[in-house]
Amino acid sequence: MGRSALEHSKLAYRADFVIYALAVVLIAATLAAAGPGTERAAMAALTALGLLSWSLLEYVAHRFILHGLPPFSGWHADHHARPTALICTPTLLSASLILALVFLPALLLGNVWRAGALTLGVLAGYLTYSCVHHAIHHWHGGGKWLLQRKHCHALHHHSEKSGYFGVTTSFWDTVFRTLK
Repeated sequence: MGRSALEHSKLAYRADFVIYALAVVLIAATLAAAGPGTERAAMAALTALGLLSWSLLEYVAHRFILHGLPPFSGWHADHHARPTALICTPTLLSASLILALVFLPALLLGNVWRAGALTLGVLAGYLTYSCVHHAIHHWHGGGKWLLQRKHCHALHHHSEKSGYFGVTTSFWDTVFRTLK
């Protein structure tokens, strides 16, 4: 099978982790250092909400976009065919989607501090997802939790029936009964 349209060089693949880690640190530092004291509780709550909401965003994107919407489903099929290839969403695309679908609507509904906090939570969730997905496909061993995630993801990749869409958690698969 040939090279996927979304297959990255090692440098570009690793840069995604660095860019998102730096974004998380810089946004968190900015919110902590410059955020108004009156906004601290709201920023903390919105960061937690963004982090928790990531798992639902991950599930919905994986189930309905990566497994249902061309051309994304075709690109994702390449990942299923070659799970250790360095195939991932380009940083510019994922960052643009987070900006357009999280930061800008939150900014319209609140202020820059609250929008930044919600976005921080989503970015931290996305970075966690990226690290877990990488570990599932490229690391050997791991603790009980990672081994469980590897098992569920292997079922996702190799089952006849569609299911196990959660990478970082099986919570939404349980809720929507997609543990097949």
